[in-house]
Amino acid sequence: MASADDIRATVRKYIETVGGGTAADIAALYAEDATVEDPVGSAPHVGLAAITKFYSAIEPMERSTELFTVRVAGDSAAFSFRVTTKFGEQAVTIEPIDVMTFDEDARITSMRAFWSQDDMVIG
Repeated sequence: MASADDIRATVRKYIETVGGGTAADIAALYAEDATVEDPVGSAPHVGLAAITKFYSAIEPMERSTELFTVRVAGDSAAFSFRVTTKFGEQAVTIEPIDVMTFDEDARITSMRAFWSQDDMVIG
């Protein structure tokens, strides 16, 4: 099992990469057969190709992120953060709570994002 410090490092890298990396950069943090359910209740994206395609939607946007808190227990982490995306004059801010599991190399094996349309602030 990955150490708590390694898991925290992956979470920090994830937040940093969502804030300014490419879809491929983000997907590189995931295990080959990982799953992404974002938001919870939507159809999961399975495997690196699907995960890369999912994150490619934010690539053309100006983005910023801020990590608020991280809690690690065993091979899992829960964390809250803010992500703001800008496309032209429109900005959208969401503060999801993500829950991830990790393999022995601290690569993400599953991600579930807790948020809904009601949590979006558009301005």
